[in-house]
Amino acid sequence: MRQDAQRNRERVIAAARAVYAEQGVEAPLDVIARRAEVGNATLYRRFPDRAALIEAVFGDGLAATIEAGERAREAADPWAGLVAYLERTFTGLAMDRGITDLMTTAMPGVPTLEALHVHNAATIGALLARCREEGTVRDDVSVEDVLFALAALGRAVPAAETAASGSWRRLLALFLDGLRAEGARPLPGEPLTSDALRTALGELHGPGRTDAAAPRP
Repeated sequence: MRQDAQRNRERVIAAARAVYAEQGVEAPLDVIARRAEVGNATLYRRFPDRAALIEAVFGDGLAATIEAGERAREAADPWAGLVAYLERTFTGLAMDRGITDLMTTAMPGVPTLEALHVHNAATIGALLARCREEGTVRDDVSVEDVLFALAALGRAVPAAETAASGSWRRLLALFLDGLRAEGARPLPGEPLTSDALRTALGELHGPGRTDAAAPRP
């Protein structure tokens, strides 16, 4: 790649990172082009579609989250591993609206994101199973229940952070206390299934949508 082309690519990625952090991943590409001070044609030569740009902007960060999930699975104390993993994930949500969108929405054509959704569900499932074996997590909650609750809470993190810095930690702690076996009361209704989770996540991002991430554990 020529030096000028490489510079343009780096400017587009930097601009996209800033715009996505402010506005989320649905931000118009022409806004990113203007922020990068390049023409739309230049942006599209480097990144033929939104998915390609998102992979370039977030790929390393998404891969790091997968690595964090691996470390959480290996934790000697599964509850501590679960808490540390969720705190790390939610810290990212509080800092970047683009990450919030990606962690709670499917986007075809972004390989690292697709891998993260699958890995995230597997990580949550594995940690919950170990916690149940130790009696620290209630036994009437499904992995799908937890994934949807985390997605719904995660969507609120940027708003909470804007209102009061760090306030999302209080909300996450409240959610985690609800998972504990000690003092738990029976939950009403039936646990969410994988199909119900997919539908619920689609509705969370807009009525009638079914493209939200609902990876099977």
